Amino acid sequence: MRVDIVVPPDLWDTDDEGVILTWVYADGATVQKGKLITELMVEKAQLELVAPASGRLRILAPPDSVVKRGQVIGRIETV
Repeated sequence: MRVDIVVPPDLWDTDDEGVILTWVYADGATVQKGKLITELMVEKAQLELVAPASGRLRILAPPDSVVKRGQVIGRIETV
């Protein structure tokens, strides 16, 4: 099964875009549900996203990518 990692559509007010600062794990790494996996910069604030599921991480948007609200930035392949 595949679970998308999505930029939250409702966590900031004005800008429609943010920037991926870093991924905590490399592409293909095994991640645990609820653990920090990426950090975004939005409206001069840093936003941390946690894994929505456990499994293998597939990064679709690398660091320094400009991303939009609701955009899929990665996927987790569950077992």
